[in-house]
Amino acid sequence: MARKALHPFRRRVRGAVADMPEVEISEADGIRSLHLGSETIQSSMSLDEPADLVLSYSRAMMGFLLFNDDPRHILQIGLGGGSFARFIDEYLPDAVSVAVDINPQVIAVARAYFELPEEGDFFEIVEADGADYVKIFRGSTDAILVDGFDGLQIVDALTTESFFDDCRNALSPKGVFVANWWSGDKRYNAFIDRLLTVFEGRVIELPAASHGNVAVMAFRQSPTLTQWEALKKRADELEGRFGLEFGEFVQRLKMTNQSTAGHLVV
Repeated sequence: MARKALHPFRRRVRGAVADMPEVEISEADGIRSLHLGSETIQSSMSLDEPADLVLSYSRAMMGFLLFNDDPRHILQIGLGGGSFARFIDEYLPDAVSVAVDINPQVIAVARAYFELPEEGDFFEIVEADGADYVKIFRGSTDAILVDGFDGLQIVDALTTESFFDDCRNALSPKGVFVANWWSGDKRYNAFIDRLLTVFEGRVIELPAASHGNVAVMAFRQSPTLTQWEALKKRADELEGRFGLEFGEFVQRLKMTNQSTAGHLVV
């Protein structure tokens, strides 16, 4: 039986700490959301199905599974409400997942209100600056998911050429970097140009279904699967396994990355 819609509410959970935005949660219609210093929703969780990816940008970011559906290690920069952690725990139970967040209040709220997986051998939360933490990896992580906002915009330190270079070095040979960026940001094209330089052109853009968010992916080396028909076939296989709209992802990729008529060139 479906949970009845909850009475909407919003309240401050943790105040700002050392120039970091205050953390608030809101709840309406069975969805709990996390906010950082503004009305903008940073992360959401279904109270009935916590592992579901509620926000379209988070689903788009998992589009990297089209190119590697069995990652063994995933690094998350930006914990938020733990959407990726819950999804990975449910659908990729053999993957080791590390979530890094610089804001201790975000970590505390996520642990208290967002049903995170048990921390242990397969899931770990690290309080650190993600731009520094990524430097400890050398060719050893299969996916880096970057979703870092300071309440107003994308965190500057997560958009520099040196950060992208560190991420490239951290990735395994078949690894993929995935960032959630907003296409309306006046710096967006500069971000893309830097990423193209560091990853030698191996960059694709997957627009989310709403709100102007784009999952931007960059590959350590060219993926083996680039033919559109093969990607469509893979999408059909993955939809049943992960419950995400991979067929739509392929359509949006084709519309946005029109290198040739027959295949996705990266």
